[in-house]
Amino acid sequence: MGESNFWEISEASTNPGFGCIPSERSLDELLSAGVILVDKPRGPSSHQLAAWARETLGITRLGHGGTLDPFATGLLTILCGKATRLTEIVLKGDKRYVGVLRFGRDVPDDELESTLSLLNGVIYNVPPLESAVKIQVRTRTIHSLKMLESDTDSRIAAFEVSCSAGTYIRTLAKDIGLMLDTKCELTELHRDRTGPFDQTMACSMQQLADAAFLHREHGDESALVKLIAPVEVLLSGLPSITVKDGAAAALSHGAPLASPGVVRAQKGVSEGSNVLVQSIKGEAVSVAKLTVDTDSLPKMRTGEVAVAHAVMMEPGTYPQSWSKE
Repeated sequence: MGESNFWEISEASTNPGFGCIPSERSLDELLSAGVILVDKPRGPSSHQLAAWARETLGITRLGHGGTLDPFATGLLTILCGKATRLTEIVLKGDKRYVGVLRFGRDVPDDELESTLSLLNGVIYNVPPLESAVKIQVRTRTIHSLKMLESDTDSRIAAFEVSCSAGTYIRTLAKDIGLMLDTKCELTELHRDRTGPFDQTMACSMQQLADAAFLHREHGDESALVKLIAPVEVLLSGLPSITVKDGAAAALSHGAPLASPGVVRAQKGVSEGSNVLVQSIKGEAVSVAKLTVDTDSLPKMRTGEVAVAHAVMMEPGTYPQSWSKE
């Protein structure tokens, strides 16, 4: 994002003796607030895979975001330590899937393509019976739905769908069958994008196990460090406010952000929006809700700017000061 999209509120430098650039964190720091993208195989449930990762890494605080059915494969986001506080942000990210449908009759390509085109946009999407989610009618957005290829002799077709979070692809397949007036079975499903992550960023379960073995048995953490991303990657889509070291210290203890602590802020962000409050080094301090519009910040000298609802920075990362930052 260009510099012109930010208000430069005040000048400030950061003390190199405290904190660190996210990409330079140690393994322990990454495990306390990090993200692992796993390419889930067919078979285990998302819950089983998370339990396996918890045991492999030897940490108790670990969860996952964006459940995949056992038969499905693809990207599963594993959240370590304080990153588990950001589950809702992970769940809200758009998803992309490729899958295979099997029909009960011959479906010409032009008929299928025409049907799929009708499902772009806002649709009703009811959780399937096998889902643990309460059955209720809700809407989801299909950004793109297209046929990739087909085999009419086998009555199967491959498709790709980009959609909003929480879209049930089993339900989508059922709807396609209803529109075509034939049975439509979802036989394969693979998620190749979730939020800001794509397939190129994922590791296999075996790669994670091997990296953990190297660390545990040989004291070599280099492979494991490469597989765990700093928590900031989850927050890259949020508008941001950069704060002084002293303000970061205060916020890490749960204090609200006051205007004297702001260094720069993204323009045009309205009151009530969620923002990433970050240090000058780019560390996530907290996810906070704005109590003012960011466009009002250049004229503010005092007053509250935002209140944190997920503090990410460990208290003591920066020394507390007695200023009103």
